[in-house]
Amino acid sequence: MLIDTHVHLNADQYDEDLQEVINRALEAGVDRMFVVGFDTKTIERAMQLIENYDFIYAIIGWHPVDAIDFTEERLSWIEKLSEHPKVIGIGEMGLDYHWDKSPKDVQKEVFRKQIALAKRVKLPIVIHNREATQDCIDILIEEHAEEVGGIMHSFSGSPEIADVVINQLNFHISLGGPVTFKNAKQPKEVAKHVPLDRLLVETDAPYLTPHPYRGKRNEPARVTLVAEQIAELRGITYEEVAKQTTENAERLFNL
Repeated sequence: MLIDTHVHLNADQYDEDLQEVINRALEAGVDRMFVVGFDTKTIERAMQLIENYDFIYAIIGWHPVDAIDFTEERLSWIEKLSEHPKVIGIGEMGLDYHWDKSPKDVQKEVFRKQIALAKRVKLPIVIHNREATQDCIDILIEEHAEEVGGIMHSFSGSPEIADVVINQLNFHISLGGPVTFKNAKQPKEVAKHVPLDRLLVETDAPYLTPHPYRGKRNEPARVTLVAEQIAELRGITYEEVAKQTTENAERLFNL
């Protein structure tokens, strides 16, 4: 039993074969999937998926790359949708300094508004961070995000940063495909370092496909490869990783 805690089954890449992708995940033992919506289209699709499948839950928010398009109306809309019992988190939100579509000050403002929203509706936060680690952490601390906790999704920082996130912010660390890459030293160090009760697994599918499928479209069934790699790095069984990461996700999201 595994939970893919971050997957985009609402992406166009699955338009042709969504049911087959879901079936493969279930056959692989991935019995729950958390679908992340981060703009109008993907949020609408996430809400549809949770109505159609018992084992799919939604996390909804606004992506930092598109912060420039965020409005008070969209904030209210996300807040209203978050009343749905199968909406379990707010995000992915955060900062992305790689792309320059949205100015940094706009990203920060939208980030703060979404943290406040998560605290109002008492749901955990899912963080997207790209090339903005210190600013991300500073804002989470300033806004007291530890009150609801959350996930550093597809974590790419150091073990030292992981410690800050866990101890100061009451957050979990989620690892995906990069932990399986041969040259990915830091994710492997993090996989060994983070307390097992603070670790989650994800695919971020259709992106970040694990080895040996790099370059192909990712899908939730492959979260098993992430769990296998973590088990190997920690010198424990796959079953232990599956059991503990599942319990961690259930606890964090009140399932």
